Amino acid sequence: MDTYGGDVPPGRRVRKRRWPKILAALVVVMLVVVVGGYFYLDSRLNRESVLTDYAGRPADTPGTNWLVVGSDSREGLSKQQKKDFATGNAAGRRTDSMMLLHYGDGGTTLVSLPRDSYLPIPGRGSNKLNAAFAFGGPKLLVRTVEQATDIRIDHYAEIGFGGFVGVVDAIGGVDICVKSRMKDPKAGIDLQPGCQTLTGGEALGFVRTRASARADLDRIDRQRQFFGALMKKATSPGVFLNPFRGVPLAMNATSNFIVDDNDHLIDLTRMMWAMRGVSGGDGVTTSVPLGASGSSRAAGSYLTWHPTRSKQLFSALKEDQPVPKDVITK
Repeated sequence: MDTYGGDVPPGRRVRKRRWPKILAALVVVMLVVVVGGYFYLDSRLNRESVLTDYAGRPADTPGTNWLVVGSDSREGLSKQQKKDFATGNAAGRRTDSMMLLHYGDGGTTLVSLPRDSYLPIPGRGSNKLNAAFAFGGPKLLVRTVEQATDIRIDHYAEIGFGGFVGVVDAIGGVDICVKSRMKDPKAGIDLQPGCQTLTGGEALGFVRTRASARADLDRIDRQRQFFGALMKKATSPGVFLNPFRGVPLAMNATSNFIVDDNDHLIDLTRMMWAMRGVSGGDGVTTSVPLGASGSSRAAGSYLTWHPTRSKQLFSALKEDQPVPKDVITK
């Protein structure tokens, strides 16, 4: 007779005692899979020595600062995709999309940095911001941004055309509302007005095209609109909790992102959630307040930053304070 009363066959007591062991084994297996999966995905990230010290580099500041870059690298695209997406066959990588993401106690702010911003580039005189990337890659771009904003960049993330398309297609496209017809053979798109789900190739054209009245400034607006839609979709239960969407997303993202040597998957995850929050209204999206326009023989047509309002914006981010409403540019 057992301690609970009644006769219980000996075998039955043994089976009851196996459940804790089975449960413990399952927990261990799950932990091994999760931890192993994390380190495997982390190992797939492409790393470069981007964030290096130099004389005069801004000191560390409260909060976290990312420089998020979209490059025109064609790596990963087939010949047919290059033709379909009208990307051309240029070698190397340049950038037309640069955003500064800040999050901390003062809130989350996503700042678009226009590629035509006319700034001093260390060792190269003054030129457009995207020229810094062309001259010296991400390392010189980061240094140029740090010197112009007096903000220390803590993390770096870059994705090329091929990775961009792969990430969007992995989650089943992104939902975008197109205000008016967008037809641009140079970007490989012909979109009708209305809300629709864009494929990776269509989304790439959507953020690349300059065929509108304000050219690069309109493109900046579309880039922010796209990133908001991407973060909303990527972190939704239908993707995040769905292995048929979540796993391809993780595989595409980790193999196509270029990050700094000291960046890891956990850092990208935090960036992703911060982007999701700011795109959902829990933060500020803005562009650098602009001043005058001009042109030079070396740079062509360019834009300058407003000397007072841009300084107010970057001072608030540097001090991890809320951004003043009067410097927010939509």
